[in-house]
Amino acid sequence: MDDTYEVLAVRFATRETVASQVYLNYHVYGEPDRPLRMDYYFWLLRNEKRTIVVDTGFTPEVGERRGRTITCPVPEALSRIGVDPAAIERLVITHAHYDHTGNVDLFPHAEILISAKELDFWTGPYAERVQFGHSAEFPDIAGLVKADEQGRVTRLPERYDLAPGIELREVGGHTPGQLIALVRTDSGTVVLASDALHYYEELERDRPFVVVADLAAMYRGFDELAALAAEPDTVLLAGHDPLVLDRFEPVEDGFAVRVSPGTERKQA
Repeated sequence: MDDTYEVLAVRFATRETVASQVYLNYHVYGEPDRPLRMDYYFWLLRNEKRTIVVDTGFTPEVGERRGRTITCPVPEALSRIGVDPAAIERLVITHAHYDHTGNVDLFPHAEILISAKELDFWTGPYAERVQFGHSAEFPDIAGLVKADEQGRVTRLPERYDLAPGIELREVGGHTPGQLIALVRTDSGTVVLASDALHYYEELERDRPFVVVADLAAMYRGFDELAALAAEPDTVLLAGHDPLVLDRFEPVEDGFAVRVSPGTERKQA
């Protein structure tokens, strides 16, 4: 069927951090600091008719400069899951932070889909102010602008039907135009949260992430994700949580998992 998909979460990098560097105003919770791991993923949606890549990670050079450990460079990761980036026709950018916008040049023929609000913000007057700009790589933004000038960028409204079985929704919060994706699989719906939900704990304990453009919108996003996750035959896919590799069906341990309702191998 052309309206159901295989959904893969592919890990390409990791880092060791602490809770106080992850959660906004962590001191207000009155808890001791603790170690946390942050994993970095991109996502693949595919069936016999179409293959869609969601986000593009970052390059080893950017990772080294930012103190991230590359576990599998994105070009190699794409090869390992059988994807030729030059053949990809549609590429979704959920938001324009550095860990989601690198390597776009690997996809020279792809239509790039991004929230209109997101692209307008990152090409506007406040993007390079430190509290925003530290999360972006401006050469990547320039690459998106160039693609836009070439007519390859589609600026999305708040809701957009990307293809049969795939809906994109703008929730904002983490960034002005943060997107999530609702993807139909053979066994139900995957809510691909990207960075609307870095860690499952954010939703379970109502704890916003430290990088936030609009706190009220982030909370609203949590509420929307919780409501979606409560629907029958629906599973929530967090954007950076190492638990993703534990919860779902392994394609290759430590590298990629297949995500759909019913594939969970354990819950944390």
